[in-house]
Amino acid sequence: MKLLEGKTAIITGAARGIGKSIAIKFAQQGCNVAFTDLVINDAAKATEAELNALGVKAKGYASNAANYEDTQSVVAEIVKEFGRVDILVNNAGITKDGALKRMTEDQWDAVITVNLKSVFNFTKAVQPVMWKQASGSVINMSSVVGVSGNANQCNYSASKAGIIGFTKSAAKEMGMRGIRHNAIAPGFIITEMTGVLPEDVKKSWEAQIPMRRGGTPEDVADVCVFLGSDMSSYVTGQIIHVCGGMNM
Repeated sequence: MKLLEGKTAIITGAARGIGKSIAIKFAQQGCNVAFTDLVINDAAKATEAELNALGVKAKGYASNAANYEDTQSVVAEIVKEFGRVDILVNNAGITKDGALKRMTEDQWDAVITVNLKSVFNFTKAVQPVMWKQASGSVINMSSVVGVSGNANQCNYSASKAGIIGFTKSAAKEMGMRGIRHNAIAPGFIITEMTGVLPEDVKKSWEAQIPMRRGGTPEDVADVCVFLGSDMSSYVTGQIIHVCGGMNM
């Protein structure tokens, strides 16, 4: 029996990177997948084809997760097409790093809006569906820097810390209807974004990690499978660190 058989998930920002890994793991476990990205380009189309080839129903949707109206309409479209939403993974996110003394208002606003407001937008849009079903699992992508902070990432750290507060509050509000809210706090994960870092920078990061390696997108995706499945049916309001012990 596949862990997510017959379930339907919405995954934001899933054309590549961690989001794509989550989508593939979900599909391998029998989950139908609706994923969003800013544009459905060739890469997104390839992801869609890859998911459908795993024998599930999958479709990519162009959506600006930071826009409230856009999110409402895309979720309505997904519900019409798929019939239900069992899992929401709020994965969409950006960085615009810089020292606080030089950070512009635009840098601050862009990161807070994309990373934090998008979580509100999508959670608000799926809430009536999950409430009616009296079940659902919302998985929010936070970060170790949302817990411990990081120099030159005041905007990113604030957005990821905000996600933690949102997750715990939503878990308290919606637990009575069997709707669970949890967050994942990844550490140093090797993606396209971090893969381009100089080797000495990567080594210095890895030296701080008890497991002495960077994580993979699959490491994060495996935890998402657990949180999306009925194996975690009594887990809500939790922040699960996927960081090789970097943050304890």
